[in-house]
Order: sequence, then C-alpha cells, then structure tokens
Amino acid sequence: MNTNGRSSERGGARLKFIIVITIIGVVAYIGYMFLPVLYQAYLFKDLMQHNVDVASSQGYPATWVKDQLQKSAPEFGVPADAVINPVQRDNRIEVSVQYVIPIEFPGYTYQYNFDHTVKSTAFLTIK
Repeated sequence: MNTNGRSSERGGARLKFIIVITIIGVVAYIGYMFLPVLYQAYLFKDLMQHNVDVASSQGYPATWVKDQLQKSAPEFGVPADAVINPVQRDNRIEVSVQYVIPIEFPGYTYQYNFDHTVKSTAFLTIK
C-alpha cells in the first residue's frame, strides 16, 4: 500500500473526534445545569394544580393556597422573592406564580423566567 498519496489526510479523524466529544460535553453540561431547574418547575406546576383543586373541593380560602405554596417553595427550588397571587373567581380558585432563577454558565448567566397560572377544575367546586 502506498501511503504517500494520503499524507495530507492524517489526523482528520482525530480532529473530528475531538470536535464531537467537545460538542457532546457542552450539551451534557448544559443539560446538567438546566434540566434540574426545568424538572423542579414541572413538579411545582403540578403542586400548584393540586393545591388549587384541594382548596376548591374542601372550601378553603384562596389564601390557604398561597400559604401551602410558600411552605413548599424551598423544596422545589423556588426563591423566597417569588410572587404568588391567589384569586377566587366564579367559585373557582386561581393562583399565579412568578419568579426568576439565574442559571450560570461560564461567561453567561441565563435567566429562567417562571410564570404560570392554574385554575381549579370546575367539577370540584363546592356550591
């Protein structure tokens, strides 16, 4: 085999491998930093829905939902300065939560904005 014709091709696979490994590493790092915040936000949304449904079906006031969410906030990574607004409308309870979590990457800080509103389901309301 004559390798003189291919001398300019040496190292091409090594460079591509390093580029691919670098890209995979960057994506894995972003996932490592970002996915826990998204997962906790998803769980907190579920808790919000659960609390408004319980308050509506048990006849609790809207302030009960705010108290329950504030008690559970540290467990879900919700900052202490989160804005929680419960409202009772048309025999239904509605709660809105807003907060910002900074996710720090090398050289960049991403601001994750959580702004979610849930309403109690209509068939659970006490009349």
